[in-house]
Amino acid sequence: MIKSFPPFVNSQTKILILGTMPGIASLEKQEYYAHKRNHFWKIMYTLLDNLPIAEIFEEKIQLLQANNIGLWDVLENCERKGSLDIHIKNQKENDFESLFREFPEITTIIFNGKESHKYFLKKFGQIKGITYYVMPSTSPANTMSFDNKLKIWSTGFE
Repeated sequence: MIKSFPPFVNSQTKILILGTMPGIASLEKQEYYAHKRNHFWKIMYTLLDNLPIAEIFEEKIQLLQANNIGLWDVLENCERKGSLDIHIKNQKENDFESLFREFPEITTIIFNGKESHKYFLKKFGQIKGITYYVMPSTSPANTMSFDNKLKIWSTGFE
């Protein structure tokens, strides 16, 4: 059984970015999107006009929070061989009802990949008052070019 991280959310969070479950590299480092070839941080830093990318995870989270962006995963825990979402089984979702009660300023969810969206919709459906965007996964397993990912991701921040 693998376990996700706690949410990086505060009272100013308006946009919540949701992955499915951290991959092996992220679990080992205890940092979201830690795989060297994952495009997540490069996309965030490019969209938020704050290059170069910080090396320290806490500084990355501070950048997101300074821009009213939170970070979490749809799943609290699951069984999975490797890092691919297609191998997930026996999953348990995070407690989004409590999260949205505690942080009512969240009005947008950006899903990092189709699988996170699929798991979220299956359990919670469309939540009234929240806009959803499904973005291409930033994972290196998604072979779409960085430029194409960036162009699509930018639509969630307009």
